[in-house]
Amino acid sequence: MRRSDFQYELPAELIAQHPTAARSASRLLHVGRELADRMIVDLPALLAPGDLVVFNDTRVIPARVYGRKPTGGHVEIFVERILDAHEFLAQLGVSKKPKAGGVIEVGADRLTVLGRDDDLFHLRYDGDDGVMAFLERAGRLPLPPYIAHAPDAVDAERYQTLFAREPGAVAAPTAGLHFDAALLQALAERGIETATLTLHVGAGTFQPVRVDDLAEHRMHAERYAIDATLCAQLAATRVRGGKVVAIGTTVTRALESAAAAQDRVGTLVPQSGETRLFITPGYRFRIIDRLLTNFHLPESTLLMLVCAYGGYERMMAAYRHAVAQRYRFFSYGDAMLIEPAPEALTA
Repeated sequence: MRRSDFQYELPAELIAQHPTAARSASRLLHVGRELADRMIVDLPALLAPGDLVVFNDTRVIPARVYGRKPTGGHVEIFVERILDAHEFLAQLGVSKKPKAGGVIEVGADRLTVLGRDDDLFHLRYDGDDGVMAFLERAGRLPLPPYIAHAPDAVDAERYQTLFAREPGAVAAPTAGLHFDAALLQALAERGIETATLTLHVGAGTFQPVRVDDLAEHRMHAERYAIDATLCAQLAATRVRGGKVVAIGTTVTRALESAAAAQDRVGTLVPQSGETRLFITPGYRFRIIDRLLTNFHLPESTLLMLVCAYGGYERMMAAYRHAVAQRYRFFSYGDAMLIEPAPEALTA
């Protein structure tokens, strides 16, 4: 398939600029044999007792920083990934790209350019207190590029999920933004179990696919971790006949990456690592039985993933329906619950 196969027309006014009044006030498009317009609060009734709902517990860091070169030129720094206590990879918005050994000043703080890693810059924070302390002091919440307003106090709360514990993401796992305490309680009362894993979402989630031949696209690496508790929950879910419900494409990529790494179907062993898994139609899913996700950008790797899971024709029809019914799109938008296409599952 080609990149252009994943284009659709989206009126700009359907791109959600602000969150709903309450987390669980979003709409939900149920994509099964037919399309059904519902609300996110209907989710417990659409699942079954014994199912396992898996969330991403990554926490968004204040990854956008503004600095200057010693010559006075402005530099916008967008952190992609923290490597250790003092070094990180970042995109740089600057008129003239700095060379290794170059310096960027952020107030009284100083960053040194160590080199390049593909299209990212390898930077070192030269202070004593570490990168995370520097970002908490100097950084801003990295709202996506399609959200036009500067981050405010509402964004500081609502662009984090209730599960956000492990700092490291530069974008929110947005499917999790719909869940509040009341919805979680409703899941528990129906006998639905919840679990977490960690995948630190990188800035590559916003990068366009620049080649039309999808085989030529290379994903940015993202770090993930799956612990023994989740592995035990997955195994128990299989034993009791429950279904694994992935909340978002990040959970999907972490689970499927782990399954690919150990060549297993259905169960996993604890592990951590990096994933560059690029899921397109033709991929066979090994772990997840249902997918809840937001609506994604045209020609994006995330749209390609959901088309792989739900079936290309059915998912593109679902997107056309969502546009016609005025659903809200992208990070602060509405959600869809997708039943798998038969050809998407491993036999």
